[in-house]
Amino acid sequence: MTTELTLLGWTLVLALIQILLASSLRTQETGVKYNAGPRDGGAPPPRPVTARLQRAQANLFETLPLFAAAVLIAHVSGSEGDLTLWGCWLYLVARIVYVPLYAAGIPMVRSLVWLVSLAGLVLVLAAVLWQ
Repeated sequence: MTTELTLLGWTLVLALIQILLASSLRTQETGVKYNAGPRDGGAPPPRPVTARLQRAQANLFETLPLFAAAVLIAHVSGSEGDLTLWGCWLYLVARIVYVPLYAAGIPMVRSLVWLVSLAGLVLVLAAVLWQ
């Protein structure tokens, strides 16, 4: 398996971790009975950290399909090389750094880290489109 596919796999692990982080905090807030039930009726609004983790998760899910598709296209087309390798590393590392920055409510730096992840995605796409 190529490094790019391995990094895609670790990105999926990150996605699962983000799901578990946000959902476990939310379960602490609402209780297991509410969370395991039909969730009829209103729940209290999420606490700030929980809400930030939910938004960080949603943010990952906005670009993850694009990243996954780009990595898979690069693999199938034989376009893997320095651009895809750097792009995958940038995307994954930036997405990992993004989570605690968002959870802590750190502005600006979080946005810059997001731009780094986007640059990683663009590198993979560039390798695919201009091989």
